Amino acid sequence: MRASVISAALVAALVGYGSTIALVLAAARAVGAGPAETASWVAAICWATAAGSALLSAWTRVPVVLAWSTPGAALIAAASGIALPQAVGAFIAAGLLVALTGALPPLGRLVAAIPPAIASAMLAGVLLPFCMALARAAGAEPALILPLVAAFLAVRLWNPVYAALAVLLLAVPLAFGPAGAELPPLAFDPLPFVLVPPSFDAGVLLGLGLPLYLVTMASQNLPGFAVLRAAGYEPPVARALGLSGLISAGAAFFGAHTVNMAAITAAICLGPEVHPDRDRRWVVGLAYAAVWAGFGLAGAALVAVILAMPDGIVAAVAGLALITPFLGAAAGAFEPAATRFPAAVTFLVTASGVAALGVGAAFWGLLAGLSVLGLERLARR
Repeated sequence: MRASVISAALVAALVGYGSTIALVLAAARAVGAGPAETASWVAAICWATAAGSALLSAWTRVPVVLAWSTPGAALIAAASGIALPQAVGAFIAAGLLVALTGALPPLGRLVAAIPPAIASAMLAGVLLPFCMALARAAGAEPALILPLVAAFLAVRLWNPVYAALAVLLLAVPLAFGPAGAELPPLAFDPLPFVLVPPSFDAGVLLGLGLPLYLVTMASQNLPGFAVLRAAGYEPPVARALGLSGLISAGAAFFGAHTVNMAAITAAICLGPEVHPDRDRRWVVGLAYAAVWAGFGLAGAALVAVILAMPDGIVAAVAGLALITPFLGAAAGAFEPAATRFPAAVTFLVTASGVAALGVGAAFWGLLAGLSVLGLERLARR
């Protein structure tokens, strides 16, 4: 365990946690989670990330690191009219579908058959409202929000990876400064778990569970495997999907949504500067897991601080963190000319937030885009 291994693991975990924790809290709020349930959600997903990363790295001798599903959190945060038990039922279903994909290769091929442009358009439609909320927050509270925007742009010029983390670090003194909110008492509860009995509602399973599974696979797991291949490793696809899916399903009983392969943060852990011996580089997964376990132990206190921040700051932190993912999703959606129109339909329906028959907009956007694509292909025949 070299110092470079610990340093890479610490940076990767800090970036993964700090850049989108505000989005996870927004997701919890959207499905009616109270402070206790939110603390349980964050602690459970941190421990799930730690357990999955340590087990997979030690089992496969490949530096496999997991993360929570950022697009999944955005999808949940955009939901409306869904109670926490119904959301937990959807989280369990999504986790089991991921595990089933690892066990049944035909299911993986079926997911891979969805055109990447359509999947990207669905993700872009989910992310757009959060990016737009940033502009509204800046207009309502410019003195609070514009310094965050300036910090984001300045750090991004130096290193885009740390831009969202820098915003979160600056948000704390801005939120709790002399004219800001009162800092809550920091009571450390290392295991703040709350059991949430699931409720399996057909509309929520279709409108939230299925899109959560699809965005997690298309936007997180598949790129995560690609990052491993680019670093010269053969990704343990079946074992990674099986274990991460089962861990996600288990953590869901405590309110957490899915964990999956990390992509951007994984790249921090895979270079020769981490460990010169590529066959020993897998130990970074153990160090990374230890940092996430620390986040799990401190989760209740960290959640209390962020929940006490003004709503505008939380919206700005989440919106700034999602600009780059939105840009990538939009580019992936509209770059291929052959699927540009179906992708536009998917994007517009998803971004509209329309819900029909108790099913959310992400499902209808995906269905609309695939239907238009099918009609276009039939017409060409």
